[in-house]
Amino acid sequence: MEKKWWKEAVVYEIYTKSFCDSDGDGLGDLKGVMSKLPILKELGIDCIWFTPIYKSPQVDNGYDVADYQDIEPDYGTLEDFKKLLDAAHSMGIKVIMDMVLNHSSDECMWFQESRKSKDNPYSDYYYWFDKPINDWQSKFLGTAWEFDEQRGQYYLHSYAPEQPDLNWDNPKVVKEMQDIIDFWVDLGVDGFRCDVIDQISKDFE
Repeated sequence: MEKKWWKEAVVYEIYTKSFCDSDGDGLGDLKGVMSKLPILKELGIDCIWFTPIYKSPQVDNGYDVADYQDIEPDYGTLEDFKKLLDAAHSMGIKVIMDMVLNHSSDECMWFQESRKSKDNPYSDYYYWFDKPINDWQSKFLGTAWEFDEQRGQYYLHSYAPEQPDLNWDNPKVVKEMQDIIDFWVDLGVDGFRCDVIDQISKDFE
C-alpha cells in the first residue's frame, strides 16, 4: 500500500515569533524563516509546520485568530508568505499550517458582528445564551461563560474570554472554514494541523 508523505515526513515546527528576526525589531518573521531554509534543508527536514501566523491580537500566541486570510503584520505580509512557500517548495520542503477551528478571536469580524444583535447574519456563528447553561470551566481556569454587555447575553469560550467558541452546528460556519482552507490550499499550502479538532462538537445535554 502506498504510504502518504505525511506518514514518514520529518516535520520541523516553527514558532515564527522566536525563530529568526530579519529586521531587528525583536520579533521573528517570515523573511527570517526564509533566510534559514537552506539550513533547514541541510538538516534533512521534509516539512515545516507553522504555529498560527494569522492576523491576531496575540492573547494566546496566535491561537486567537482575528483574520483567517491574512498574515500577522509583525511577521510580514501575505506576499512574504507566498515567496516563502515558493522558496520552500523549490527545495522540496512542504509547508503545513495550524488551523484554529474551535474558536476565533473576539476581534474577528464574525464575533464583532455577532455581538451586535440576536438577528444579524452572524448572530449564530457563536454560542449565545441568556445565562450559563452548565458549569463548564475554561481550559485557562474559571468559568467558560462570559457576559457580553453589547449583546446582553453570555457566550461560550473554552479557552480565554477573548477566544469565543465557534458554532459548528451552523452550516455558515462550516462553509466559512471550508473557504478558508481552500484559500490557503490555492496559495500552495500542503496541509494543516487542526488545533483541538476534537472540541468543535458541543453536547450541552
